[in-house]
Amino acid sequence: MPDLSFIAVAGLAAVIGAIVQGSVGLGLGLVAAPVVTMLFPSLMPGSVLVAATVLPLFTLVREVQFADWRGLRWAFGGRLAGTPLGVWVVVALPHRLLGIVVGGMVLAAVGLTALPRGMPRSPRTLMVAGVFSGATGTATSIGGPPLALLYQREEGPRIRATLAVFFTIGALISLLTLAAVDQLPVRQVTAGLVLTPFAMAGFVLSRPLRRILDNGRMRAGVLLVTAAAALVLVMRSLG
Repeated sequence: MPDLSFIAVAGLAAVIGAIVQGSVGLGLGLVAAPVVTMLFPSLMPGSVLVAATVLPLFTLVREVQFADWRGLRWAFGGRLAGTPLGVWVVVALPHRLLGIVVGGMVLAAVGLTALPRGMPRSPRTLMVAGVFSGATGTATSIGGPPLALLYQREEGPRIRATLAVFFTIGALISLLTLAAVDQLPVRQVTAGLVLTPFAMAGFVLSRPLRRILDNGRMRAGVLLVTAAAALVLVMRSLG
């Protein structure tokens, strides 16, 4: 059982991250992963991945009918290819290098959204986003930005539902793959289960913010959270 310091600090981070994710569609890993990595590194990435598997289910209960199932088929193809890469990164590479590279690429992608036509969503770009999400989500538990950028111009329910399906199944794939190569200690799973009620509380608290963003502010919210996720990765890696 995690100690009280983990429950208090990581629990608060999970609440805040879930408020963001319940509103925009991603955010739990953005907020909770850096906190757990810095203060409780032995509990990463499994603890946040467990909570990330459960939290999106609450979004799906309300908005599953809005999910882009056709696009998800391509994204999951990439996710399956990217997950083993993420496991290899956990075993072989320093997270510092990964964070700098991935964070820089995401910031560059956010910059591309300033172009008149933005980033096209096609089978190819969905698969590429899935590969990056699989690799970074497994290694760092922050895997949402690549896919979120491709859906930034959609309505709020469409973004949240599509990302929720992707996160639930994708995080489960990552957990099973980590477990298969003996990189998922029981203490990480236990810690993730402890974080889950905090994530649920944050989801409930996200309702007012969700209403504000759905009133024409969703794209700005997605870009803000995505850029913040990239900056967190870079700063955490440089620190």
